Amino acid sequence: MADKPNNAVDFWNVNVPAELQTQECPDFLTYALENEKDRSILATRDADWHRLSWEEAQRLTLQNRLDLFERMPSDLRRYREYCFNLERKYGSVMEFVVKHRLKWQNLEPVDKPFAVDSDMKILRNDWPYGIDPRIVHLVVWTKFELPAAPSSDADPDEDLSPETRAQIQAYVDEVFINVCGAENVIWFKNWKALKSIHSVEHFHVMLFNPSDDFVDRVTGGDVSASEDAEIQKKALGGEPS
Repeated sequence: MADKPNNAVDFWNVNVPAELQTQECPDFLTYALENEKDRSILATRDADWHRLSWEEAQRLTLQNRLDLFERMPSDLRRYREYCFNLERKYGSVMEFVVKHRLKWQNLEPVDKPFAVDSDMKILRNDWPYGIDPRIVHLVVWTKFELPAAPSSDADPDEDLSPETRAQIQAYVDEVFINVCGAENVIWFKNWKALKSIHSVEHFHVMLFNPSDDFVDRVTGGDVSASEDAEIQKKALGGEPS
């Protein structure tokens, strides 16, 4: 690593109180030594970070620029520590999500896609992107596959098949748009390269300024890991309850 100016702060110490800063890069952030994008984010002060507006989030989704959805610097740091500890304790993030977030005993669907509620679960995104606080970021998890476009297409791993896209749209219309209005709902499925959890199918839904009652109803009162001390305790070494 190149020498830094005397007054510079190592990227892993940005947004960290002086008394908690370390000379060495923490294990959970060493990956960023080779990841220029995340290293740049982590080296940015939260005060200098630009939160995406609803209009910007809509535009990125419409343009399929999902790679531009990014977490705030301090949230990215917390997210990486969270995932690092999950992998050490549970073997994988997926193992924790399935057993302790989704509380599913298996990933076998009982019916065709979107036919029964037990094959799906809506939860808050545990570590949402750096967006307007009025935007609620949800994840719809499914036991059934959400097939990509046919292999003859240019980017088969980066988009959905027309049939799958239509099925998701119909579901989003029924569950979200009928209540919140089309102008207040966007959805997307991350490209394969952008997924942090590859073995459990899911897609993202963002709602602009929905009522708390509605969000509680569709999520069963779920609280995200980033806001729930008990979930973080499980990830950081405490015994699961």
